[in-house]
Amino acid sequence: MKYFKKYKIELLAFILLSVFYFFLRLYRLSYLPIFTDEAIYMRWSQIALHDSSWRFISLTDGKQPLFIWLTMIYMRFIKDPLLAGRLVSVSSGFFTMIGMFFLTYELFKNKKIAFICCLLYIFYPFAQVYDRMALMDGMVGTFAVWILYFSILLIRNLRLDIAYTLGFVMGAGILTKSDNFLSIYLLPLTLIFFPLKKRPRLVYFFKWAGLVLFAVIISQVFYAVLRLSPFYGVISEKNNNFVYPLYKWLDHPFTFFIGNFKGMTEWLFEYLKLPYIILILGSLFSLLKQPKEKILLFLYFIAPFTALALFGRILFPRFIYFMSLFLIPLAAWFLFYLAEFINKRFNFATKTKTNALLAVVIIIFVVYPAFVSFQFAKDPITAPIAHADSNQYVNNWTAGWGVRESIAFFAKQAKNRKIFIATEGTFGLLPESFELYLVNNPNVTIKGIWPIKDTVPQEVVNASKKMETYFVFYQPCSSCKYPGTAPISWRNLQLIYRYQLNPLKKSYFSIYKVNL
Repeated sequence: MKYFKKYKIELLAFILLSVFYFFLRLYRLSYLPIFTDEAIYMRWSQIALHDSSWRFISLTDGKQPLFIWLTMIYMRFIKDPLLAGRLVSVSSGFFTMIGMFFLTYELFKNKKIAFICCLLYIFYPFAQVYDRMALMDGMVGTFAVWILYFSILLIRNLRLDIAYTLGFVMGAGILTKSDNFLSIYLLPLTLIFFPLKKRPRLVYFFKWAGLVLFAVIISQVFYAVLRLSPFYGVISEKNNNFVYPLYKWLDHPFTFFIGNFKGMTEWLFEYLKLPYIILILGSLFSLLKQPKEKILLFLYFIAPFTALALFGRILFPRFIYFMSLFLIPLAAWFLFYLAEFINKRFNFATKTKTNALLAVVIIIFVVYPAFVSFQFAKDPITAPIAHADSNQYVNNWTAGWGVRESIAFFAKQAKNRKIFIATEGTFGLLPESFELYLVNNPNVTIKGIWPIKDTVPQEVVNASKKMETYFVFYQPCSSCKYPGTAPISWRNLQLIYRYQLNPLKKSYFSIYKVNL
């Protein structure tokens, strides 16, 4: 009780922030259709859950398995596999929010700034998108924040227990995705907090270096578990698809840098929105106040951002998500500073008026990002998020509009008869989405077909003579008039269901019954 009275305000603030967070992240969580990568990851988790020999299944596509493993646990308690995966991201986002509090407080030693940072994070549209999707990138951000926090603690305290914890966090981070190796490479930047007054300096430095090496070794021991899989080498092959290896980069070192940097900056600004951009710039322009803390945060953003622009081969907005998180504490610092400046200017005497002013200033800067975040949950089609992500997750064939309805249709058809479902494509949104929900139904046979040719595949023809047979189209093909329609040369197909993916384009998700 004594503890509660001492920290009553902080506890109430944390509870209120938690309510905001979970409302915004859980509201209509299942409304956004399943995305291609979500279908793949959830199917991997489902397979690994029921077959222990496939616990490293994600390595077959060069993806580290921690997100898959955690999703397996959630699937034990949650019937809907997509909801289970998205709740993993919601949970990891909550730990990101907590990490943002501790990181900001450790840097600026001000609880109000730390709480403001949490609030800015909750309403940050970038975080709203990736905390609600069953993708690995939200969890990458979680570990990136906590790695920096423990890295700062280590340089300031030089304790073995901190190094030990840092090693565990780094190990978990690199078991999530290769992006978190950057957090290891950035560790020397924390030397900005090297205590120059400590004597002897060289001894202090070598103690720090030894503890960092200890932490890195622990993380590599974690990572070494992946060598148990014969698919371990696929990770580097997959990474080379997205980032140029050094020997290839040297052939054209700056050819793509300007284009990559410009595109990534546009994505960043589309997510940050003007209010957050103003706050971040204001913080950087006030560099004379707490310069080391601000420089470190900015370096943790700009160093990997620039490296990705230099070496990036195939880029998506989600690759810069974890970097952008280090800009949020800068925005929080300036928002608090701005309120303090206005308070001094108008000389508000009472604490109540001061807090009211801070609340008003915060509302002014978060109202639009909060609107965008809420709009993404309520109606993602109209939400003004980054165009590249909107195109992928909402308005293109990679978004699974129509999948939920088609699964319900097939489940109904298969109640008392056997059916055969052929899908356009062998890997991705289909057939993985159908397998997630229908694979345990003994009356359902699912088969992916690719490429799509001018004649109906013989396997489909044979199936149609034995049972009800359907073919599902949802993406472009060379012989299809529009994406999601059957090839023009195919005959004896009956259109059963059609969903128009984009009202402005002739792009569909279609179910045809095969009558041969």
